Amino acid sequence: MTPEALRDRIIEALEDRKGQQILVLDVRRLTSITDFMVIVSGTSNRHVKALVDAAVEAADTAGCSLIGVEGQETREWVLVDLGDVLVHVMQNEPRRFYDLERLWTEAPVGNQMAVGKLKPVGVEAGG
Repeated sequence: MTPEALRDRIIEALEDRKGQQILVLDVRRLTSITDFMVIVSGTSNRHVKALVDAAVEAADTAGCSLIGVEGQETREWVLVDLGDVLVHVMQNEPRRFYDLERLWTEAPVGNQMAVGKLKPVGVEAGG
């Protein structure tokens, strides 16, 4: 499976589980550790767990190997390493604090893709 196809499967799985503020960064020109970073917000520990489970299941169904999962103890920020795709599943507060989007702003603008309607972290619908 291509990195792009895996990325798309992961995004679809996260959308199905109501992942919020999904952002994809193409970091191929910036690092050799991965091709894409997917950042998604969950509303609670349970929601983060559901999103992580969805990403792992989507990769498994696609025949992709799971390299590792870190952060499951607290479920505030869980990293799912699928090799070509790194998935950061975060609650709103850690996402705001660590601001991964800002850390990777060297990615060319054309390589950042918001999935669905991306709004600033912590902003509720309609406001």
